Amino acid sequence: MENSINNNDIIDTDIKTKGDFENIMGRNSVLEAINSDRDIDTVFVSKSENKKGLINKIIAIAVSKGIVVKKVDDGKLNNLSDGGNHQGVVAVVCAAKYSDLEDILAIAKDREEQPLIIMCDEIEDQHNLGAIIRTAECCGAHGVIIPKRRSASLSPIIYKTSVGAVEHIPIVRVSNLSSTIEVLKKNGVWIYGADQKGEVYSDVDFKGSMCIIIGSEDKGISRIVLEKCDFKISIPMKGKIQSLNASVAAGVLMCDVVRQRR
Repeated sequence: MENSINNNDIIDTDIKTKGDFENIMGRNSVLEAINSDRDIDTVFVSKSENKKGLINKIIAIAVSKGIVVKKVDDGKLNNLSDGGNHQGVVAVVCAAKYSDLEDILAIAKDREEQPLIIMCDEIEDQHNLGAIIRTAECCGAHGVIIPKRRSASLSPIIYKTSVGAVEHIPIVRVSNLSSTIEVLKKNGVWIYGADQKGEVYSDVDFKGSMCIIIGSEDKGISRIVLEKCDFKISIPMKGKIQSLNASVAAGVLMCDVVRQRR
């Protein structure tokens, strides 16, 4: 069993802030939750565990089911469990269910509309992601795509920030953004990356089938993902601060899509 675990499937993180998920603690309880029909978002495992016995089994089953596993320090686990007996492992449950990429394309087809998809590249701030999801739903987007790694996920904070929009728009979590972009291209979707060096967004035609990629505030869109974009679009800045909050930038671009498609 140990040989079946790829270290790339386990995330090493030092986050110490208290989580806002529904938490399940203890080895037997977490194992039962993973084996049940519950929609597990993330499994947190203590870095100090040697991953033998039941902990190793939990990791193996979680990875086999596509559940994100993160290695954290005991302080994080203590916070997640409110000081309870977590036995080195805590699982958190999704605040809403994830959808499949096919669901997004199917919704656009059913509405007889050109797909409008929002892809978030490494946006880890939960309030930013929640705000983007809310704006996407308000602007009639057909879905939002986020990566499994280095990204906020569907926590109650995001549920609250989106004002429940996660219930009304498909959220798809994928293992690889680059391969997902290739799938979208094969389905006739053009890829637009928000980048400071791109063409001014108001000069770009947004009436066709499209996916807008929004990068993190500190790094922007990752190089590999940016290279796969068909177009790069920018928002002109006149102030001394040369970048917008990620959710604000996403809102500006989405609202212009709505304007052009009216």
